[in-house]
Amino acid sequence: MDDAQRRELWECLHAVPKAELHLHLDGSLRPSTILDLADDAGVTLPYGDEQSLYDYLYVQDGRDLVDYLKRFDLTLSVMQTSESLERTARELCEDAAAENVRYLEIRYSPILHQQGDLTLEEAVEAPLRGVRRAEAELGVKTGLIICGIRNLPPETSVRLAELAVAFKDRGVVAFDLAGGEAGNPATEHAEAFRIAREANLNVTIHAGEAAGAESIAQALHGCGAHRIGHGTHLYEDPGLQAYVNDHQVPVEVCLTSNVQTHAVESFETHPVRGYFDDGLLVSLHTDNRLMSGTTMTEEYARAAEYLNFSDRELGELILNGFRSAFLPWREKEALISTVEREIGSLAA
Repeated sequence: MDDAQRRELWECLHAVPKAELHLHLDGSLRPSTILDLADDAGVTLPYGDEQSLYDYLYVQDGRDLVDYLKRFDLTLSVMQTSESLERTARELCEDAAAENVRYLEIRYSPILHQQGDLTLEEAVEAPLRGVRRAEAELGVKTGLIICGIRNLPPETSVRLAELAVAFKDRGVVAFDLAGGEAGNPATEHAEAFRIAREANLNVTIHAGEAAGAESIAQALHGCGAHRIGHGTHLYEDPGLQAYVNDHQVPVEVCLTSNVQTHAVESFETHPVRGYFDDGLLVSLHTDNRLMSGTTMTEEYARAAEYLNFSDRELGELILNGFRSAFLPWREKEALISTVEREIGSLAA
């Protein structure tokens, strides 16, 4: 693919409607906003200009997932007020809408935003105000996903699951489990997921990113996950991969961050190519727009460049994102029908 072809593909992918399902609020701030919020909060930053701050937070030399996650200490330090959460959520919707992301699910853990005076409820209400404002102004449809944290006590996950259930009909669309995966099995948090499922709340779980296929099995069979975040090491268990395929369990793939955290060694060796060919319901997402220095457009372009996805296959990946959305069925069906018409020749 030469430069002209690459640019033409990028422009096409930028223009088509997309769904972003795996996106962390605290990993997707604008550097300019971090500088503003730090000034307001009296937080000392390692750098005082946008480019240097971006270079510091953009993970180019990470050793593993734990090392990757250390950057979040900085962003979280400026996200401890209602105003900061409302602003960052609204701006993230704006950034997504600018590349025609039509449906957006933003995930975060409210308990990480309580270094100040915020209650858990206030830490949910604030970003909800931000996304509602963006929806009204930009037309992007948005849902929040509340995350439990693997390395925090299971009792904390129970509190967060109860919080997610309380906001189920007010903008929260799912409960998740994030954080350091290795050595922190999802099944330790099974009670939280029981609470979510019994309240008819959707469940997605980070699994198979920094641990093997057994972590995915725990998420599915021990916690009842409806979607899997990352699923990078699913191929290690062919029987489990067949189960995921047979039941069409959606897998949220994040190409760039998987390379950064060394879940895979390179874009070319990422298993999503094999998953797609096998018929799995896979879709692409950014994970963290700031730390991974990426966009939805870039993720799809990299799939084409490094994994030889054709235009038609890219169209199917994009539709898979909408098919996997945590939306009411009739609403999702109508959205998919609209997107199919707009994608047109890309998926033909």
